[in-house]
Amino acid sequence: MGDSMSKSSMPLQKSSFFLPAKHVNAPPGANSAPPRPSIFSTLRRLPVAKPNDFIPLFSDCIAAATSRTQEYLLFKDPEDKFHPSPEALTQIFLMTYISQSVHLSMTDVFNCTAMTPGQRVLLGADWVWAVLEKPTKNPRIQIAVQVLHPPDKEGDKEEDHLPESCNESVQMAQRESNDRNMYERMVDFCTSVGKDCYALFLFLGKKHDKGNIYGLLSNNFEAAIEKCDKIDRALLENFFKGSRYLHTPSGMMQAIVTKKEGDPLTLMIKFS
Repeated sequence: MGDSMSKSSMPLQKSSFFLPAKHVNAPPGANSAPPRPSIFSTLRRLPVAKPNDFIPLFSDCIAAATSRTQEYLLFKDPEDKFHPSPEALTQIFLMTYISQSVHLSMTDVFNCTAMTPGQRVLLGADWVWAVLEKPTKNPRIQIAVQVLHPPDKEGDKEEDHLPESCNESVQMAQRESNDRNMYERMVDFCTSVGKDCYALFLFLGKKHDKGNIYGLLSNNFEAAIEKCDKIDRALLENFFKGSRYLHTPSGMMQAIVTKKEGDPLTLMIKFS
């Protein structure tokens, strides 16, 4: 009984069903044909980076910068000794933003360039944001930012005073542009670059809302110059009067990157 079972099991071990595929008869030329890709391999596609992927990261950076700046905007010193200057508030916002953008590794697609004291005098901007092209990293869209403060603090900011570090050429340029204020210098700079360069006036608190941060962005301020003698703070704040909708920072950036080339765009934004 035992012998018959052991003999009957031998053919199963030698059956061609269990032999490797190369020992099984196959049509001529089958071994030379390339293997057919699995259906599952066609489903595994590498993610393609979208041009607007930086927008959520930009929003995160703005949230960090506004939150940090608001701590100082809303702080009340019981002894009334601590009064952060407008320059300090500007630096707090900018440094917090830069730190967060480096942490999120977004500087290769959307960078931030702080202006030197001389550039601030000439261009009227505190810093410039830029959407970069790949792989050249040339700026495709630029946003020049000038920070404004509530009227009671605005006088502390030395807008039209020359920094000691400015060289003679910058001082000469300043004297030649004395007929234009800081707002107009930045508008002139953006206009000279073109419709892909925006002027963003960033309000760290307004007259009746000193604890929030707002922005006025446009690539069409020259139209206002044609209608008015000059651009001043009153004109900029007038844009907010009667405005029914304030964009978010991400909404602002989405509107910029999806706008048709050459079209005018003006937005009011609430950053905080």
